[in-house]
Amino acid sequence: MKRVLALLVLLVFLFPCVVFAGGGQEKKVEEQKLEIFSWWTAGGEADGLEQMFKIYKQKYPEIEIVNATVAGGAGSNAKAVLATRMQGGNPPDSFQVHAGHELIDTWVVAGKMEPITFIFKENDYIKAYPEGVIDIISYKGEIYSVPVNIHRSNVLWYNKKVFSDNGLKAPATFAEFFEVAEALAAKGITPLALGDNGIWAATHMLESVLCGVLGPDKYKGLWDGSTAWDSSEAKKALATYVEMLQYVNTDHAALGWDGAAQYVADGTCAMTIMGDWAQGYYTSKGLKADVDYGWIPAPGTGGVFIMLSDSFGLPKGAPHRDAAVKWLTVCASKEGQDAFNPLKGSIPSRIDGNRNLYDVYLKSAMDDFGANSIVPSVAHGAAASEGWVTEINDVMTFFVSDQNVDKAGADFQKAAAKYAK
Repeated sequence: MKRVLALLVLLVFLFPCVVFAGGGQEKKVEEQKLEIFSWWTAGGEADGLEQMFKIYKQKYPEIEIVNATVAGGAGSNAKAVLATRMQGGNPPDSFQVHAGHELIDTWVVAGKMEPITFIFKENDYIKAYPEGVIDIISYKGEIYSVPVNIHRSNVLWYNKKVFSDNGLKAPATFAEFFEVAEALAAKGITPLALGDNGIWAATHMLESVLCGVLGPDKYKGLWDGSTAWDSSEAKKALATYVEMLQYVNTDHAALGWDGAAQYVADGTCAMTIMGDWAQGYYTSKGLKADVDYGWIPAPGTGGVFIMLSDSFGLPKGAPHRDAAVKWLTVCASKEGQDAFNPLKGSIPSRIDGNRNLYDVYLKSAMDDFGANSIVPSVAHGAAASEGWVTEINDVMTFFVSDQNVDKAGADFQKAAAKYAK
């Protein structure tokens, strides 16, 4: 009986240890996870993300991927959900965000992100990225995100048949643009398609005009305060923009960017200035690049690549930090980017992508990206904080309507005085 009692006492003492050990083992299994937060829920973007997941699973089969997506155009819904989680101390392991000030001014300055320079250094990745891209993803000498793709903002798309039938050449300068616009208008063809329902497309076109008139250095100066928005040069750009508005479709305020792209496809309008997701739109409609439609850098921007990029970073307090570091390493790799971008309809942020995987337009974009001056897009979060972009869009709403250059210059400068640094 004494031996039985002794055994029972021993088991009582050992049982919590066994449970604790079992719980500890269970916890270890649960930690083999990776939660990726994005707004890529459909089409090529979701397919491209799945290809990067596939590479990750091949390398780290023991880690379970949690694909935490929130549907909504350009991340409108996802950003609100992310803000709640980040502010509540419940960050995902990594999340999609536009590279540049959208990330830096929102989360890096607030102390919510870890620098990831070590990933680039340890894997010898820095030399694979253009200096302009490294500048955009850095803050105070540290890199804070991995750009998984590159989209180009400053592209003028045109209907090749309309241009051919009228003996016209795609305009590389503003002088050529206005000459072509006059010739088209005389034939009853609307020269320029704009679909600024939601106003961002008007801001999108403005950034190309600003860069085309000011040049890349003074364009960048708009975002650090070294170029004044109410200077004579900046107001010349605003006046050029107003002149271009005289050639756009009258229903532009009721039209989305894709509607404007369709006007060009139909030949209702001859040209539009839009990012290279327009090429994905044309492809989805069965149109052939360099046959049905052509492209050229927006007037005045030859040799300049206005970029925007989707990127992933490392939040402080990421529940599964090691898994997140592995994810970011895949994102930054040549293998990961070449798996993602052909399906997304974008080019890799690295300059050593496998050209055989990309179509004729994307090959041309890769060539320009490797050779051009790289400057950030304001309409898409690279050049300015979300608050500043909101104020710019507010000014644009009035500017497109009243076309008052002096007032717009003063209002833009007022916003710049608040945000530029």
